[in-house]
Amino acid sequence: MKSKLDPLSMAAMAVTVVSVSATAPLTAAASASPLAMAFWRNCLGFAVLGPLLLLLRRREVVRVARGERGVLRREQWRPLVFGFLAATALALHFAAFMTSTRLTSVAMSTALVATQPVWQALIAAGQGVRSSRRTWVGLALSVVGAAAAGGLDIRSGGTALLGDLLALVGAVAQAGYTALSERSRADVSTPLYSTFTSLVCGLELLAVCRLAHIPLTGFDRSTQLSLLGLLILPQILGLGSLNFALGRTSATTMSVLLLLETPVAALAAWWFLGQGIKPATVPGLLLIIVGVTVVVTSGGVEQATAQQGRHRITGTPPYPAYAPYPAYAPYTPQPTPRHLTFPHSVKRDPRVDWARYTGDESPTVTLTYHGAGAFDTLFLRMPHAAEEKPGRDKDDR
Repeated sequence: MKSKLDPLSMAAMAVTVVSVSATAPLTAAASASPLAMAFWRNCLGFAVLGPLLLLLRRREVVRVARGERGVLRREQWRPLVFGFLAATALALHFAAFMTSTRLTSVAMSTALVATQPVWQALIAAGQGVRSSRRTWVGLALSVVGAAAAGGLDIRSGGTALLGDLLALVGAVAQAGYTALSERSRADVSTPLYSTFTSLVCGLELLAVCRLAHIPLTGFDRSTQLSLLGLLILPQILGLGSLNFALGRTSATTMSVLLLLETPVAALAAWWFLGQGIKPATVPGLLLIIVGVTVVVTSGGVEQATAQQGRHRITGTPPYPAYAPYPAYAPYTPQPTPRHLTFPHSVKRDPRVDWARYTGDESPTVTLTYHGAGAFDTLFLRMPHAAEEKPGRDKDDR
């Protein structure tokens, strides 16, 4: 994608960073329970996305309701289960992150939650995806930075250490949400999936609040203003400006830019809440940002390496079982007609498209942020090679 860094695009990037950075300070400023804030955070998100879905994707909603779409077919129950698990991971992320903003500083909370790409890379490595040396260097820098920044909290213990641990749990849960969403989004559009996850996430948080007897009403003025700010800033302005900026710049650029959330949120917490940053934690916070930046930007290096190795791959890779069309019989080129015709639609063997990908390519490029994690996850996913089925030779795939 050709980047267009005109003044309008730069303004959209600035609005995105500022809007997302308001999440942690607004949560810390409220007096209601963090779990109640997490519930209303998703409830307001569903209230915004639901009408938009009915307005923009009404036909898709009708098809799903009638059972005419693949989501409700027998073979698609597995992706649907992954969708529920992804929403559960997202609920855990919101609960852990929003609670951590009350127990530790906003700077520590946002910096530790920003390590989500690090955990995402580790999950990918556990799934057999080969990572570059640069990725592992970024992982090491992030771990060292987190240990250095949390050193004071580790020595002092108490609520600050618990808040740091909850922030890390929120980062791991967000990475789990992203990984699970990859397996559940095969037949669902982004608006429908976002509305589905926010609804399930909100219902799960509602059940937890009811079981724990956490009040969901009767909030004071500061909490009401915080909820309104969460709706307007990260939910509406953040998502809208992010989508606009993604049309003019790359996902990697936006991912790196969103790391500015930590210093911007820390500055907002100092200005409005009087929270200072301990000088001893500054080197660790900087190491976290540098390490995550290295991990995020290493995806392009891995894909470029895969591009260089394509000439060594021969033959057509196996056709994935989850592809939108069934595997055909061996593809035979048709003879060229004497008189050229121009039909309205030409049926093409989809294996031609799948053959462009190799097994060593980086499978996932993800852009997400915790301020609106359920509503703005962007996947640029390469197809995974299916395992070779016994009893079928290569010419039959």
